[in-house]
Amino acid sequence: MQRNEPWAFLDAWRGKSFEGEWPSLVELFRISVERFPERHCFTIYDPARRSLTYKEALAAVEAAARRLRADGVADGDRVAVSGKNGIEWAVAYLAALFAGAVVVPIDTQLSDAEVDNLLKASGARALFIDGDRAAAFPPAKYGMAARYSLTRDGEPYALGLDGPAPSPAPRKAEAKDLAAILFTSGTTGVPKGVMLSHGNLVSDCLLAQANLSIFPTDVFYAVLPIHHSYTMLAVFIEAISVGAEIVFGKRLVAKQMLKDFKEAGVTMFLGAPILFNKLLAGIMKGIREKGPLVHGILSFLMAVSGLVKKVFKVNPGKKLFRTVLDKAGLTTIRICISGGGPLAPSVFRKYNQLGIDFVQGYGLTETSPIITLNPIEHYKETSVGALIPRTEMKVLEPDAEGRGVLAVKGPMVMQGYYNNPAATAEVFTADGWFITGDVGWIDDENYVYLTGRAKNLIVTEGGKNVYPEEIENAFQLFDEVDQVLVRGWIEDEETRSERIEALLYPNPEWFAAAASRGELADDRAGRERRMKEVVDKVNATLLPYQRIDRVTVLAEPLEMTTTKKIKRHAAR
Repeated sequence: MQRNEPWAFLDAWRGKSFEGEWPSLVELFRISVERFPERHCFTIYDPARRSLTYKEALAAVEAAARRLRADGVADGDRVAVSGKNGIEWAVAYLAALFAGAVVVPIDTQLSDAEVDNLLKASGARALFIDGDRAAAFPPAKYGMAARYSLTRDGEPYALGLDGPAPSPAPRKAEAKDLAAILFTSGTTGVPKGVMLSHGNLVSDCLLAQANLSIFPTDVFYAVLPIHHSYTMLAVFIEAISVGAEIVFGKRLVAKQMLKDFKEAGVTMFLGAPILFNKLLAGIMKGIREKGPLVHGILSFLMAVSGLVKKVFKVNPGKKLFRTVLDKAGLTTIRICISGGGPLAPSVFRKYNQLGIDFVQGYGLTETSPIITLNPIEHYKETSVGALIPRTEMKVLEPDAEGRGVLAVKGPMVMQGYYNNPAATAEVFTADGWFITGDVGWIDDENYVYLTGRAKNLIVTEGGKNVYPEEIENAFQLFDEVDQVLVRGWIEDEETRSERIEALLYPNPEWFAAAASRGELADDRAGRERRMKEVVDKVNATLLPYQRIDRVTVLAEPLEMTTTKKIKRHAAR
């Protein structure tokens, strides 16, 4: 093994702390505690700073795991965790694994009925949940051994749990063993539970570091829901694999986040495209407010900075735009990572021009989730990144342009869907390739380019394939648009050919500010007129068969997931 591989440090523990190629998550955390016992592990500001070192976190996790075993949780049982981001969530998640169980992270924003459905589907033996919701889930109803509160409300508190030494001790988890079941739906229907092994998660975490260097001195910021595979792996597991600190953000509010950045010295900021779009809009607004001359000079310097960074592999923007970054609260940020959805290349470009090492990646829950990451020393703005090591990808039935549905193989690919062999069979080819459902292509350097989801494909009258995501990306730098969803609509029932419609929800704050300056009326007519002007500008950049020919301006925002993706199926 090459010594410069990020996972080479495991050699010192192989045969002593674990056997085989990859440790389990339990073994990986113990290794980090041995390497960095006094480093801060989990931290939150609520409002005063609370923090556990790695050694303190291990003690809390082991104590909670003893309580789980004492209350009847056995090897292989499922333990559900549903709560707000925080130290307690992290301790509960790890405690389930240390007790020999399988963890089932559940979105805290789901309704009681949806949580009820997932508890039944998973057959959870125990539940950790925020105290204000605990009463809705009596253990007897689900045949659970125990229910624990994550918050101080009179019930047992996650950091105060303890029990006697279990007898027998939990069976030592191995890389092949199931670690987590991540449900992709909380609806009252039959949810799909993605089964990920310890090896899936640990291999994905460490292999991804070949495309992105992280260090024990890094401070990760966890503000997106941590039950989601993206935050769970790319923040939570990545951080603990190298002994880095995780700061849990309480609210997805810019003012609070920037305060946390400054107080905690955050270096690694991971978010969804909508979050980075809004942050960039604020930065660019501040630059424009300096007047046309300053705006023109800074725009020119940004272009030069981006060119120098891309061609000469040096980053002048960090110094050039220090004042701008400081005002935006981004001075300490070393790397920003966007995931969970498509990001416009123009947004990617501007962050890099400003001197921020900005990374885009791609993956799915079924792939643990990371498949690709854009290396900061050789990034491609229109790509979602290069394949991480030991990952294979191919295009199924490519068209004339080499585009088709992407399929993948690698140690991060899931074990299947929980108790659903039929659904599992549908997403694997006969020779074992996982079918992602995403359409794209791969260049000669193994960089991946996405076109859209196969199920969202629009087929025009001329037989052209249009992917809504490509069109939606063109709207990302228009501050007056808060949400956009592009879809097909049937004009002729006989031919079933589709035309293209855009659903737009205007940004209320932008229109209120524009109205206060006397630029336009903030009423329905004014909003519709402005939205159509934006669509005209976007259409001018598109190919003829991609152009939007019907615009619907919404009075209410579209429903979104907790990771800030629009729920396409909910749009009417």
